[in-house]
Amino acid sequence: MPNSFPDNNVIFIIDDDEIIRISCERILQKSGYKVETFGNGHEGIERLKQVHPPLLVVDIKMPELNGFEVIKIVRKIDPDVVIVVITGYATIETAVDAMKMGAYDFLPKPFTPGELRMIIDRGFERWRLTKEAKRLRKEKEEVERKFVTLVSHQLKGPLGAVKQYLDVLLYTSHDRLPGETIEWISRSQSRIAEMLSLIQDWLMMSKLDHGVLCDRSASSDIVKIVEGVIEEYRQLPSAANIRMSAETAPGLSPVRGDAVSLNMLVGNLISNAVKYNRPGGKVTVRVSADGKWTVLTVSDTGLGIPSAFRAHLFEEFYRAKTPETQNIPGTGLGLVICKRIVDELGGSIEVDSKEGEYSTFTVKLPVAELSQEAEE
Repeated sequence: MPNSFPDNNVIFIIDDDEIIRISCERILQKSGYKVETFGNGHEGIERLKQVHPPLLVVDIKMPELNGFEVIKIVRKIDPDVVIVVITGYATIETAVDAMKMGAYDFLPKPFTPGELRMIIDRGFERWRLTKEAKRLRKEKEEVERKFVTLVSHQLKGPLGAVKQYLDVLLYTSHDRLPGETIEWISRSQSRIAEMLSLIQDWLMMSKLDHGVLCDRSASSDIVKIVEGVIEEYRQLPSAANIRMSAETAPGLSPVRGDAVSLNMLVGNLISNAVKYNRPGGKVTVRVSADGKWTVLTVSDTGLGIPSAFRAHLFEEFYRAKTPETQNIPGTGLGLVICKRIVDELGGSIEVDSKEGEYSTFTVKLPVAELSQEAEE
């Protein structure tokens, strides 16, 4: 009943039949609702843009703008409003069509005051439950975000400290430690590094889920980012046996996106190309222009991706495990993060691979100046 939400009990009635409008208004006002009536769809839609009522009653058969057209427009203005359709030409097909377009319920003419009140009360209960569900979902997401951030930061500190202690131990006592001890310390360092990587990916996923990672208004030099990431990986022991090269076209324009996100994108792609390569293999990174796009490709001569796994590559925590890859460390989040960064920036990412021979990831990023002009 409307008494449970006295501040949001407005009902709009759009019907070209004046008698229906007056009758509905009197019946619903007696039940405590506030009612505004309109003789055509245009008037009702203009007023709805200002008020956003919880519930709308609209006739299907009207001149100029019929009920189906009103529903379509209203759904774009306010997707939460509950819509009840009324008509004197009630058929199953009409009801189904109205429901498909977003109506909540259907009331055929002629109807009694009791039938009208019942369907309106039911519609308001639906609106109230929808609002409550959205509020609870938002609270849940906020709690999850805070939990992920808190736990991640609490874990990163101690793990980072342990890794530093082990680094110092190996550096200062390497010559005095038995070979077996050095091996176990090195294994511990590797496991800690995996955990730190997982925590970092977890944090990034949390940020991506809340749309706070990429700065779409920023622009960055993708060539400089690629060269920096390659230089960084060349110094890592894991890439010691991998030949890495970059081929960049001259005079490339900046791309949309901030340097932090793009570094993460390029870093994840190159990291995979190194991890899933073979000793003595190659990683080639190319950057070129294609109209309004800058094209980034990362190719390797490694293990390749079995065709059965490719459809799942961008799913969270999914890893294409084969006898050759099952012992390679990873979180299953790197490509997911890449995909979401690219999507958020308005680009695309595709993969081409042949098992046992190569993998190539192709990313298209919008040129910063052109993308800004298009948005304006």
